[in-house]
Amino acid sequence: MRFGSKTDETDADINLTPLIDVVFLLLIFFMVTTTFSREAEIKLKLPEATSAEKSDPSTKLITIQISDIGQFSVQGPEDEEARELISSKLETLRKSIKRAAGDLQDPVVLIRADRLTPHESVVNAMDAARRLGFFQITFATGQPQ
Repeated sequence: MRFGSKTDETDADINLTPLIDVVFLLLIFFMVTTTFSREAEIKLKLPEATSAEKSDPSTKLITIQISDIGQFSVQGPEDEEARELISSKLETLRKSIKRAAGDLQDPVVLIRADRLTPHESVVNAMDAARRLGFFQITFATGQPQ
């Protein structure tokens, strides 16, 4: 019986080049597909409305009232009463604001929102006003009791 000699043994080499290529490809894939959140970078302190400023009576206001369930009502400076409730669709809201503004060039948009109003409704009102070119937006607040 013949046994192999120790000199005939070959060293088993593991080729690491394909493994390193795969690791680099995975690294590039994860770097390209990862999104970074910037929320952790900004720390906010929301303002408190302890005192309210009264607006100038001669200021032409477009008032957008938002109920606690997100329904809108738009009132122009010439309107005696607020219009009926309109749907929360952005296009309908934009048309109502444009109709209430009439020929006014740069009116102040006053947003009166209930304290339980969804944030999305307030943002929709701001977005509709800005898309019409009205950038002077203010919010109605009450004094704490």
